[in-house]
Amino acid sequence: MAPDLVEQVYAALVKAIGSGALAPGDRVTQEQLARQFKVSRQPVLQALRLLRRDGLLCDAPGRGVLIAPLEANSLRWVYQLRGALDDLAVSLAAAQRARIDPTLIRDGRNALARSNLPDLIDADVAFHSALYQASGNPMILEAAGRHWSHIRRAMGVFLLGEHAPRIVWDEHAAIAEAVAAGEVERARQLSQTHTHRASEAMVAQLEVRHRCAHGAAAEALDRSEPEALGRGQTEAA
Repeated sequence: MAPDLVEQVYAALVKAIGSGALAPGDRVTQEQLARQFKVSRQPVLQALRLLRRDGLLCDAPGRGVLIAPLEANSLRWVYQLRGALDDLAVSLAAAQRARIDPTLIRDGRNALARSNLPDLIDADVAFHSALYQASGNPMILEAAGRHWSHIRRAMGVFLLGEHAPRIVWDEHAAIAEAVAAGEVERARQLSQTHTHRASEAMVAQLEVRHRCAHGAAAEALDRSEPEALGRGQTEAA
């Protein structure tokens, strides 16, 4: 079995989970995914093992597995890690007056114009990867690589915000400008503000989602109780 086939299935599933195409609580099976990707079950099995290792899957009753729930604390921790990596990267990159490829900004704005969430996440990952590479320290990109699946998922939550994507690319452009100008402290401040605001907005959106889900569940329960009571009275009569 070719490792690249496992990696392709894994990458496609990470992308689907990050964009919300596979939502928390969705059930997936080896057979279903093998048909979808037109591969045998073996690479799917290996990809699912990697996703389980990454904490993106959890056990399901019966067959298959479930997409793991999104936890506010977990995503906050992801952004704390990303913020630390970004801060170090922009400091080193600005000290070298590194130039971030402007096509990365353009690609992000184009994805925004198309309202394409998977492409927006890809563009965001590409921009931050470029910052890490521009730092000249390969271990920053390597450290981020271990957590990209969670970072992509966090980005997906944040980028669903009504105004978030446009602000994101304005902030990216400002960070790239400060780095190229060699303005270390300004680049750091812009990066820290960017990460903090994204983290707070992401957690707020997630909490609203959870409240809505709990409210809908409670409403469904309230509706079901009178129905059950009515059936019981009818049966007793």
